[in-house]
Amino acid sequence: MAKKKKGPDNIAAQNRKARHDYFIEENYEAGIMLTGTEVKSLREGRATITEAYASDEDDGALYLINAYIPEYESARHFNHDPKRKRKLLLHKREIEKLRNAVNRKGMTLVALSIFFNERGMAKVDLGLAKGKQHHDKRQDMKDRDWKRDKARLMRAKG
Repeated sequence: MAKKKKGPDNIAAQNRKARHDYFIEENYEAGIMLTGTEVKSLREGRATITEAYASDEDDGALYLINAYIPEYESARHFNHDPKRKRKLLLHKREIEKLRNAVNRKGMTLVALSIFFNERGMAKVDLGLAKGKQHHDKRQDMKDRDWKRDKARLMRAKG
């Protein structure tokens, strides 16, 4: 029996704008340290990661910054800070590789999505990205439009 691919139903938050603003070189899957109310809020699908990115700190770990996970409304006394930085869980070699790419090549670690894997664990899909210039974005739009028109013409002929 083949392994199940992750479907759209387990995505808690998605950054659709990232692929428009950046060239994504590589993808990394990282665990994320969350509190209980953050997990419940993520399962409701109310998180926003449009401006989220990963950065390294003095302690040698990567943190997810600017991810907005709203407070869980049913929890009255033990709620979390919606904009706090959250520790990402990666192997030391992966952290070092990402840190070198960010420091030497001028790349950025952008959060592409937060999802739940088959075991129910929250994961972050990180993209090692290089920023696009304005003319790159226009070229991408031209290419996308041409592919759409080409497909439309092929359907009309056949």
